[in-house]
Amino acid sequence: MGKIVRLILVIAMSILLLLGTAGCNNEITEPELNLSYVAVDTGQEKCYDDSQEIACPQTGEVFYGQDAQYQGIQPSYQDNGDGTVTDLNTGLMWQKTPGDKVTYDEAVAGVDDFSLAGYDDWRLPTIKELYSLILFSGTDPAPESVEPAVPFVDNNYFDFEYGDISAGERIIDAQYWSSTEYVATTMNQDATVFGVNFADGRIKGYPRDTGPQGQPMAEFVRYVRGNLNYGINNFMDNGDGTVTDNATGLMWPKDDSGEGMDWEDALAWVQQHNEENYLGYNDWRLPNAKELQSIVDYTRSPQTTNSAAIDTVFEVTSIIDERGEMNYPFYWTSTTHVDSAGGGSAAVYVAFGEASGYMGSSWIDVHGAGAQRSDPKSGDPANYPYGRGPQGDAIRIYNYIRCVRDTS
Repeated sequence: MGKIVRLILVIAMSILLLLGTAGCNNEITEPELNLSYVAVDTGQEKCYDDSQEIACPQTGEVFYGQDAQYQGIQPSYQDNGDGTVTDLNTGLMWQKTPGDKVTYDEAVAGVDDFSLAGYDDWRLPTIKELYSLILFSGTDPAPESVEPAVPFVDNNYFDFEYGDISAGERIIDAQYWSSTEYVATTMNQDATVFGVNFADGRIKGYPRDTGPQGQPMAEFVRYVRGNLNYGINNFMDNGDGTVTDNATGLMWPKDDSGEGMDWEDALAWVQQHNEENYLGYNDWRLPNAKELQSIVDYTRSPQTTNSAAIDTVFEVTSIIDERGEMNYPFYWTSTTHVDSAGGGSAAVYVAFGEASGYMGSSWIDVHGAGAQRSDPKSGDPANYPYGRGPQGDAIRIYNYIRCVRDTS
């Protein structure tokens, strides 16, 4: 019943926004859900086992409880016809067309002179604002061809382009700057800024000043305005082992799973806890990618605060990482990271500790605490002694869990 009420509120809010913008230069009003930080659904509609698409499982069956089986607040946009797009859920207005790639310094400086549709209060989005646009109906492209890949953003509303192969770029070179700088450093003590790659569906840290070729890295920018409270958590310790975020309307356990497991077992772990009426509730789920990313605290990191990138109201299990040093886990989401051939062998995780990679014959923090990447859903981590991919991303497979439920 609670989800039905929330859907009715979303529809009503959308109608009010449409009526309110009809004759007032498309000015934004904030969402009417009493939620300042709406974690919009990922848009994933298909179910997967640990390799391929399957019919969505029933309660009690293996792989039950994944992203597509929970329909949250669905993405809803309005093209204002003036180069802007309004997100009817978040109250954020976006630049429709990003323009050319720029360095981070140029992205920051460009705000001062940027004017669009009569507004001059645009800003470079935070990583949480930018991530609100990601859709996991997208598919991770193969290195050699864009077809048949689907971008991780709604290109019916937002102009999007993959990397230009003819100019020496990779297909996945479609990164977007956020304004969120990593509080620590990555790679070779590089100052780092988080960005979202809407070509391959990931959050990574990118060098702020000097890129891989010795020149400042250039990325796309999509400026935003409106809802200054978006992405700001409002945690309340309920005193019963749970924490409510009044900004998102989501409830979380204070504790995590205390151990790592593969994706199938992670889904089963949550269902078992529902059968046990965990912390007094039986409607927990494995969070989707956007729900889990919503509780990252980007002001914290192992290097600078000696903690995971999460508010101290939560308990976090420490681990020994690939370097043999103390770190904090990757956490599974219920979201499959689909490849361009339709395969579903990987699932999304969020790194609440350093996002390690093997580079230059050693393990280093390559993308920062708060990065979002993906792991194989099953297998043996020992088969990846030097990680995977161009930055040697650490492959753990046995990731941790923090489940979630709606408060309404």
